Parts: sequence; C-alpha cells; structure tokens
Amino acid sequence: MPIKSLAIICVHASPLARLGGDKAGGMNVYVRELAQEFGSRGIQVDIFTRYTHPDTPQIDMSLGNQVRVISLEAGPRAPMQPNDVIGHLQQFTRQLIDFVANQGMRYDLIHSHYWLSGVVAHQLRENWGTPFVQMFHTLGQMKNRITNSLPVTPSLPDIRVTYETKVVEWADALIAATRAEYTQLLWLYRADRRKIEIIPPGYNPDLFYPTDMESARRSIGATKTRHIFVFVGRLEPLKAIDSILEALSLIAQSRQDLLLSMELIVVGGNLDDHDPELNRLKALTTQLQVEEQVRFIGSQEHSRLRELYAAATAVLMPSDYESFGMVALEAMASGAPVIASEVGGLAYLVKDEETGFLVPSREPAELAAHMVDIMENPDLQRRMSKAAVQAAAQYSWGNIADQLEVVFQQAIMKTITNRRMSSEYP
Repeated sequence: MPIKSLAIICVHASPLARLGGDKAGGMNVYVRELAQEFGSRGIQVDIFTRYTHPDTPQIDMSLGNQVRVISLEAGPRAPMQPNDVIGHLQQFTRQLIDFVANQGMRYDLIHSHYWLSGVVAHQLRENWGTPFVQMFHTLGQMKNRITNSLPVTPSLPDIRVTYETKVVEWADALIAATRAEYTQLLWLYRADRRKIEIIPPGYNPDLFYPTDMESARRSIGATKTRHIFVFVGRLEPLKAIDSILEALSLIAQSRQDLLLSMELIVVGGNLDDHDPELNRLKALTTQLQVEEQVRFIGSQEHSRLRELYAAATAVLMPSDYESFGMVALEAMASGAPVIASEVGGLAYLVKDEETGFLVPSREPAELAAHMVDIMENPDLQRRMSKAAVQAAAQYSWGNIADQLEVVFQQAIMKTITNRRMSSEYP
C-alpha cells in the first residue's frame, strides 16, 4: 500500500527558520529535508507549525509543489519557549482539525517531532484513527541529567517528562536517532522495544559536498588567517561555546604563534543587544583576551553553511548533550573534520582519530590540544577530511527516507489490521 499523504507535526519549530536562531537547529533541518525528500517521491506532505511572525502566510509552498508549511494560531504570533506553548496546544489542535476538514484532506500517517507535537499527534490519532510515528530529537530526562550539573541552566519542568512518557506509550512507533537514544527510551521511559526503530538523521548531498578550502575561504571573506575553526548552532549554555573560548585562551598562553594564525567563526544567535547568551559570550572573549580571534556572524541560511564548513580547518562541537549532531554530519559531508564532545549521538557519528577527535565535555585543555594537533599537521587534517566525507555518505536523505518509509508502512498496516479485527470481533 503506497503512502500518498503525510502530516508532519512540528508545533514549536518552523522548518523555514534560519539555522542557529532561537529554537532553530537540527530538528528544523530534519523536518524540512525529510519533507522535501518525500515530496520528491510524489507524496503530499503537509507540515503543521505555529505562527511565530505576524506576516507569515498560512500556507507556504516554497519547499516544493508537494510540500506545504501550514501555520496555525497557538498563542501570540511571536517566538515562544517550548514549555510556554503547552497551554496553547488545544487551540493548535482544534485549528489543525478544522483546516484539514475544510481542505477535505486525509493522511495515511502522522509523523510528529518533539514532545509537544506528540501530544497533538495523539489527539489527532483519537480523532482520525490515523497512526503516528514519533521522534523526540531530545529527551527531557537526559537534558535534566546534564543541566542539573550546570549552574547556568535550570532543569526542565516535570511536565515535559510526564508528557514524553505518555507519548512513548501512545505512539504507534518511535524513531531513535542512535543506539544510545534507543537505550534511553527503554530504561528511562520504559518504552516497548518492539515499537523502537533506530534511524539516524541524514544530510542533503546536493547541498553538502567537499569543495576547495581556499575558494570557500574567499567566498566567506576569511583569507587573513591560516586556520579557521567553525561553530554552528544555537547560542545556549548546553552548547558549551565557552569551552571553545577557554581553549583559545589556553592556546594563547602556550602557543601565541598559533593563536595569531587562527580565527573562530561562531554561527548562531541574533546579533543584537537582546541575546543574553551572545552578550555573555562576547564578555567572556574580552575577559579571556581572545576577542581578536572570534567572529560572531549570527544565524545563517542553511545553504550558506557548506562554504563555512568547507573553509574550516575543523568544526567544533563541544556540547554537553546532542541527541545526534546534524551539524557534525553536514560538516563531515563537506569535508571538515569534527572535534566534538564524546556525548550522545556525537560519540557514534565522529570516529575518534579518523574523522576528527572526541573529547570529554567541559575539558578545554583537551579541546585546545586537538585544535593544535590539527593545525600543526596538515596531512592529518587532509586525511581526516577525506575520511569524514566517506563516513558521511551512508547518511543521505534518500537512504534515511527509505528506512522511514518501511516503518511508516508497518504502522499503517498494523492499524488497518487492528481495525479489521475490532470490526470482526466487537
């Protein structure tokens, strides 16, 4: 039974948002790229998200003829923190049901992203009888375990973990990005192992591929230094950007010659006075006396990232927690070695001493040592670059969509079978 239509629920994160902005990261990219892949296969894909700007059209078709991004009211038309959206989910769900009824649409499957969307998907399943497949992207229990040890970041409210536990039970199938997330769903949420499939995110090979480093550096205006390190992501404490700045300070103390030949480009955040994390990081660069080596360029269009990756001596991901690490995958596909914390999905994606280096989180000395290693050994950098491209190749969105389509088909067939059994044996 071929899939003809798919509803993707991504309540709090629009796939049209610029990467590195407020709550705009790997999940936004995942939803957009996956929708386009399925759309290219002739499947009608409707992505439902909330209005975050007063000028947003209700229906946006810029992602392709078969893909629609549909914005619905859920609180004010402005960015909101995920936990503030929970009070508006009933409004969002009612509008979604009304929109679908007015359009005369019917979906074969619902694919929900993040816990908020899982709550909506459950209500839609109750209303339509349509199965839903859930992907969390991050788990509240894991974030709490990390943030409890960090004074700068509060723990997440219990309401998130409570709803995640319910969504785990409600969903027809669960997608885990890594073996680690699979284990976390089993042990922390008591998930039914028969419902979990391990399918990683992917990358777009038409967008991310290796290019000449020097031409990439010219295109981004970075020709004055021999070594460029790049960070891409939201500016939030869990990303541990301060570890990079501390690593630069350590290099300044021991290898002033290398410091003068390097630059750190930070992609993410809003370049205004209203971004507290950006202001904190800028103040830290001054305190550590490395402000001359750091350039903050704000959030960027996704298509702009390949040149940044290709220009990099290495991409840095010192996060405290990453469920997968799509930035690392896209960087590798573009030919950039990755120096990353040995946490979450990064521990599986980055092959230590092959495609980059894995370091303990919050250990700037280790990070600095490997930054020096890769700067002093151009042959090592080139070898890792080549290995990174080869390792990334298996993660193309075409391969990932093939795997997901099997899970979707199984969920649909299971629902049809259960419906038949209930009608035969009331």
